[in-house]
Amino acid sequence: MTNEFIHFDKISRETWQNLHRKVPAPLTAQELNSIKSFNDEINLQDVVEVYLPLTYLIQIYKRSKEDLAFSKGIFLQKNLKKRPFIIGISGSVAVGKSTTSRLLQILLSRTFEEAKVELVTTDGFLYPNALLEEEELLQRKGFPESYNMELLLDFLDHLKNGQNYQIPVYSHEIYDIVPNKTQKIEAADFVIVEGINVFQNPQNERLYMTDYFDFSIYVDAEVQNIETWYLDRFTKLLDLAKDNPDNYYHHFTQKPLEEVIDFARKVWQTINLVNLKNYIEPTRNRAELILHKAANHEIDEIYLKK
Repeated sequence: MTNEFIHFDKISRETWQNLHRKVPAPLTAQELNSIKSFNDEINLQDVVEVYLPLTYLIQIYKRSKEDLAFSKGIFLQKNLKKRPFIIGISGSVAVGKSTTSRLLQILLSRTFEEAKVELVTTDGFLYPNALLEEEELLQRKGFPESYNMELLLDFLDHLKNGQNYQIPVYSHEIYDIVPNKTQKIEAADFVIVEGINVFQNPQNERLYMTDYFDFSIYVDAEVQNIETWYLDRFTKLLDLAKDNPDNYYHHFTQKPLEEVIDFARKVWQTINLVNLKNYIEPTRNRAELILHKAANHEIDEIYLKK
């Protein structure tokens, strides 16, 4: 074990799945298929063996947070208002963060009956392409400087104080922020904030976004596996775009597939891999829990902060 993981307990999947009593998955295979990213291989067995114990662990953290808030209220001699339990989820592009986030959203809303669970992706906090182009940052889209970190911190601050917030909307179809469109995020019982940048230290700020999280997860895998998944996802996006001229990926469908795959590989190596190595992976040990995926997308190891 490297020094980076010295303050984590490494738990095998076999051990992890026995930490929680076996109960049926609270969703159907059809529901799971509807929320998983189209290149993810998750199944109901993963839900039962990995995600239900994780939901139970989050329950423990939530109870602990509520006990602390109650004791602090007594100490400060005032009623502290109820605040959302915020979960941050990070990891590389194409590693499966979105599937993990959407699945947790369903499991939490069904485990905590009547709980409202909001899901936010930080894509909405990217600067619009026009602005990135103006600042010559389009080739660094996804890097820390391409996000409006001030707005993201303001959003987290409002949320933590129990206030609702309107955030910009990002579309992968047009590969840009949607003009004049916002999404209202309520300070719900749980808010899941998912993105490659959620553990990063904002530029020139003394705040870490992790300061706002009550629980945090990093989805991890070997680099060569993530590259394979990225290229696989790229070809599936081409397939979806072939009949839609408005889709950002449509123009790629007019070129030879081999040429397009070479382009995607280059994008991976010069942009996504550089971002992963320099900015995303170095934040991994800020997570409370690391879910490590094997080549077949199955989670094989879990690291929990001691």
